[in-house]
Amino acid sequence: MCRMKAKKKLPSSCPSCDNALKIGELFCDKCETRVSGAFDLPSMLRLSASEQEFVMDFVKSSGSLKTMAVKLGLSYPTVRNLLDEIIEKLNAMESGK
Repeated sequence: MCRMKAKKKLPSSCPSCDNALKIGELFCDKCETRVSGAFDLPSMLRLSASEQEFVMDFVKSSGSLKTMAVKLGLSYPTVRNLLDEIIEKLNAMESGK
């Protein structure tokens, strides 16, 4: 039986102390160029997988909460609350809270 390869999830916090992780190196598979340093993870990557999926679906639905409510099988106010929670989380990340 063929098993699908599990998709690796990029960790965003330290498994030991829960501090935000930094990116240490980027590289090009084609030419093997490497860039190293201490880079912050983009805010979108610090959201949970389900929050990232919500944002992607929201953008793909042209920002329509009505479309999102139908897609998710939830009420419009519930979807609005989910979006507000993500906005609040992103704002907190930007302000360093």
